Amino acid sequence: MLDYLALGILVFASIVIFYGIIAIHDIPYEISVHRKHPQQDAIHVAGWISLFTLHVIWPFLWIWATLYREDRGWGFAKEKEESSQSADFEEQLSRLDERIEKLEKVTSAARAKKKSREEIE
Repeated sequence: MLDYLALGILVFASIVIFYGIIAIHDIPYEISVHRKHPQQDAIHVAGWISLFTLHVIWPFLWIWATLYREDRGWGFAKEKEESSQSADFEEQLSRLDERIEKLEKVTSAARAKKKSREEIE
């Protein structure tokens, strides 16, 4: 009886380990699908190949899959755009500051005129 129980545990553990390894190898592919990576198929194939290389290349697949993001691509173009946008925003901010100063001068001059007219009357 114990022999059959031990055999059942051994078969169950073997099946869990087998399918666990297959599930683990697919994680980089799932990441690439979620991020809409342009090289999803290559990552998937490399994941299957990593089964035969005892997952030696698997960490590199993980890195490869996480490098790409749909909103910013490979991550280099966004920084350049942000720096040019920040320069544009700073320029716009300085122009707005100048306009505010001019408007404050005009309104203070108008208030001074109004006070002088009220004093005269």
